[in-house]
Amino acid sequence: MPAATPFEVYVHVPFCLRRCGYCDFNTYTAVNLGGGVSRTSYADMAMREIDIVRSWQEEHGLEMPKVHTIFFGGGTPTILPAHDLVRIVHKIRDVWGIEDNAEITTEANPDTVNYEYLAQLKEGGFNRVSFGMQSAVPHVLKTLDRTHNQDNVVSNVQAAREIGLRSSVDLIYGTPGESLEDWRTSVRAALDLNVNHISAYALALEPTTKMGRMIAAGKLEQPDDDDEALKYEIADELFEQAGLRWYEVSNWCKPGYESEHNLGYWRNVDWAGIGPGAHSHYNAAHLRSWDIHHPKLWGNAVHEEKIPWAGSEKIDEQMNIEEMALLGLRMRDGLNLEAFEQAAGMRVPEVTLAEFEREGLAQFTHGQLIATRRGRLLNDSMIAQLLAAVGR
Repeated sequence: MPAATPFEVYVHVPFCLRRCGYCDFNTYTAVNLGGGVSRTSYADMAMREIDIVRSWQEEHGLEMPKVHTIFFGGGTPTILPAHDLVRIVHKIRDVWGIEDNAEITTEANPDTVNYEYLAQLKEGGFNRVSFGMQSAVPHVLKTLDRTHNQDNVVSNVQAAREIGLRSSVDLIYGTPGESLEDWRTSVRAALDLNVNHISAYALALEPTTKMGRMIAAGKLEQPDDDDEALKYEIADELFEQAGLRWYEVSNWCKPGYESEHNLGYWRNVDWAGIGPGAHSHYNAAHLRSWDIHHPKLWGNAVHEEKIPWAGSEKIDEQMNIEEMALLGLRMRDGLNLEAFEQAAGMRVPEVTLAEFEREGLAQFTHGQLIATRRGRLLNDSMIAQLLAAVGR
């Protein structure tokens, strides 16, 4: 069955030097996680899963095209030797093939890379690196449990530029104790790096994290929605002034430097997730799946040559309609209203569109419903209104 959409691969690396207080990702600080999963064996385990996934695709008649993008996330992928990341890329090429000029990215903690490491990545086929900067203010980094300093970010972005790797940096706003001026300092420091892509995310806290427990105990301030909204507006203004425009709610770039991998998620393409907790998505099979969360149990399944899924679900009509709204209204391209109405089986009432425009939430242009800055800040509410308007 030929694939109708691009195909991407995400590789999850579940190791970190230390666990940050706000982090709720599937990450571990231990060198050996059991089940044959360790830092030294991980690349081999990931490559074994690639073979298992490919066999599953063949058994289910899913003939995938060459890989459009590859993204290594975590955790801290760069805690592994550069050679291991390169080996996984070569395995992906051997199994599926990789498009010419495909985007190949890894996330990187600035403490774990240097010029030589980045040069090995470039030589091995990588062309993009996403640095976890988070903040340029020491007391904010301390609250976040981040160990790097801004000098590491500056030197590694410069090294990547000299080597020929494109760079992105990630920022987090809303950290307890972060003032508006602290946030402006971080945004300006990111812009001073002259990178072509910046992501900025509101601090999301789960009660089970260290920071979540400290907030519950009254040791840290609860993040404030109004404060986060103001910081978003500050970032959007400063990024636009510097020539970076938003293309997704939390992402800005110079024209032509969008993250192709992330765009794939928002455009609902096909992808295979490799590694503990990684998700996969196949349009032709109307299927979404997720790998076993704990590395030891994931490793046991891989050793047994079983596809290491914890579960899967069929994407039904209702899910598809909800995801069309969710994904479309997050992007600058907007939601194609005709396609949405066709999927929903009814027209969006004119009164709903008029209300969006009157409230300054969205504009209807050339058949696309596009969120304004205010609409981006109230995205969840707008999506709920839109779904309610079509009886979903």
